[in-house]
Amino acid sequence: MSDAVEKAEAAAREAAENTVDVAAIVAAVLATQQATQQQPAPVVQQTTQPFDTKKWVTIGVLGIAGGLVASLFAVAIAIGGVCATVCLLVLRSLWADLQKGR
Repeated sequence: MSDAVEKAEAAAREAAENTVDVAAIVAAVLATQQATQQQPAPVVQQTTQPFDTKKWVTIGVLGIAGGLVASLFAVAIAIGGVCATVCLLVLRSLWADLQKGR
């Protein structure tokens, strides 16, 4: 009977050691899960800015002024092209007259 008691004691000790090991493993798993668990992303509230009239009026005025400058530049280039063409035609005519001896 002492042999059976010794076996029972050994089994009880092993079970107690296993219980402590299992408890430590469970605690480690729970700690790991809590550490790796993602926190929910904070909700970012976007605030809308009020309509800025001064900014848009400035942009409009600058756009119109830029368009006017560009159109005047285009007109100046066109006038210069016409003047250069007329000048070249007159010079060609003079050159042709000089070549004929007039």
